[in-house]
Amino acid sequence: MNSLLVTSTDEGTGKTAVTLALARLAADRGATVGYMKPKGTRLQSNVGKTLDADPMLARDLLDLDAAMHEMEPVVYSPTFISGAIRGQEDTTALRKRVRDAFDGLAEGKDTMILEGAGDPATGAVVDLTDADIAEVLDSQAVLVARYQEPGDVDQLLAAAENLGERCLGVVFNAVSSAAYDEVETDVVPFLESRDVPVLGVLPWERSMAGVTVADLTTELGADSLTGAATDALIERVLVGAMSGESALSHFRRTKDAAVITGGDRADVQAAALDAPGVNCLVLTGGHRPSGAILGEAEEQGMPVLTVQSDTITTIERIESLIHGGRVRDEATVEMMQELLHQHADVDALLD
Repeated sequence: MNSLLVTSTDEGTGKTAVTLALARLAADRGATVGYMKPKGTRLQSNVGKTLDADPMLARDLLDLDAAMHEMEPVVYSPTFISGAIRGQEDTTALRKRVRDAFDGLAEGKDTMILEGAGDPATGAVVDLTDADIAEVLDSQAVLVARYQEPGDVDQLLAAAENLGERCLGVVFNAVSSAAYDEVETDVVPFLESRDVPVLGVLPWERSMAGVTVADLTTELGADSLTGAATDALIERVLVGAMSGESALSHFRRTKDAAVITGGDRADVQAAALDAPGVNCLVLTGGHRPSGAILGEAEEQGMPVLTVQSDTITTIERIESLIHGGRVRDEATVEMMQELLHQHADVDALLD
């Protein structure tokens, strides 16, 4: 039975998409595939329990019938971490829980695909980092990483060294066209000279970047005040805290942005409507804009959302959503399967 842990150098690398795509590619080859995320970290409330969104998605997309407590045996919540710091968690017992859950899920399977945390250090308080998980479950591991500047290689080398001989290599994801040649020409040979194989360099794909306005509406629990389409992408957040004239100049220098401002800032709202790179207006504090602003937004097809939360909280939630990636549907995973097929050594990853 093959076991592969997909881990990453940081949050927002596309690790979940790679994990689920590899699981489906293994299934396409005729293997019976199981999935597990030993530490539940992307937490949300579900029928009174704290559950990780990634195993829930995996269960749907991979047509699994495993119980959630098996797929995420350790719920790595702030409450859990606080308890561990106070000595309320036993590392040996936790490792046994993870191992027992793995053995149950792996029974009758040809391949187990494991999803790690978004940060290599997650789990250190109970000696259950991804490197520890790979050891406990006797699994090989692949690192998913982004590349924006040469300094990113430091973090990658440190993560690979921590995994040791269990590290199969690295898959670079969402590499921009500007950085692609540098990765292929300079970074790949350097890493391989340091015994870190590069198993894939996946190009940036616009359809997998950012989140949609519909995603924002759902995640924020927002009310939509216009009938505009909500399929536009949001890749960055702008805060409308300056004067209307300054805001317009600022807004015009960006693209695919959501502007967050108070419902009483008509000057900033008007500036957002005049900027072609703004795809959504989010009004905080539960305030509604004037009829003139709403009318102009309807005419332009600009989504206007209103939320009860304050501006700081709203910014944090949107940035977390953007940086956490947008793996929410089958189409996203299918696109990642195609990218892996075209730009990665799938044989080395799955065999």
